[in-house]
Amino acid sequence: MERLELLRNVCEDASLKNVTYSGISRFVLDRIFVSDKYKILFCQTPKVGNTQWKKVLIVLNGAFSSIKKIPESLVHDHEKNHLPRLSSYRKPEVKKRLNSYFKFLIVRDPFDRLISAFKDKFLQNPRFEPWYKHEIAPAIIQRYRKNHTEVRGLQFEDFVRYLGDPNHRWLDVQFGDHIIHWATYVELCAPCEIKYDVIGHHETLRNDAPYILKKAGVDHLISYPPIPPGITEYNRTKVKQYFLGLSKRDIRRLYTRFQGDFKLFGYSKPSFLLV
Repeated sequence: MERLELLRNVCEDASLKNVTYSGISRFVLDRIFVSDKYKILFCQTPKVGNTQWKKVLIVLNGAFSSIKKIPESLVHDHEKNHLPRLSSYRKPEVKKRLNSYFKFLIVRDPFDRLISAFKDKFLQNPRFEPWYKHEIAPAIIQRYRKNHTEVRGLQFEDFVRYLGDPNHRWLDVQFGDHIIHWATYVELCAPCEIKYDVIGHHETLRNDAPYILKKAGVDHLISYPPIPPGITEYNRTKVKQYFLGLSKRDIRRLYTRFQGDFKLFGYSKPSFLLV
């Protein structure tokens, strides 16, 4: 309840409206997965353990009898995974579900999440997602790298400069839905417009996951998959290491962009990066 109260208070702060409000757009409705059988809406926030929650909903929707039986290749295949998006419903049906279904989302420290997105999409870069390395990275480098004679692949500094640019949207349009991995929670889930019932935190997922399933009334049907030790912990040293050497101007601009996420969900301003 404290998390929801904080959210409501920050949403009501008129001075923060420009970083806390986004509107319930098609982009937002595309992020929300539906279980009509159990009246659940889950807003997807990539790089926050979403794959496991999708698996939970796939089982609840009756496509598979257990999480272990779901092929990994099917989880993100939205043609075949039996996970309808809220955007696939007509307007009155959308409104009805938003007003009556159990709604939740999961968040983590915003800068920690950006590091996770950068590592996953641009360093490890899965073979089945070549466009991050071959299309998105070169576009960011071309616009934001100061030294154009440098031939290294995308660096975290380039990524931060892109995200903190007040005019980042012209590239976002070019990248399409791939931006979901680094878009703000405000842009993804419209938390000030949609009245969520529970906000889970990645850092306390061991306790939050069972609580969410209980509040949704499905804890007797399914359990959240086991969480490997240490995987959800916030690593301040890692965050500091990634931001080491970045200009204070770039970090401040990045914080300005993600300020709404920090404030709405109770994450401390990373002052250790800004001094």
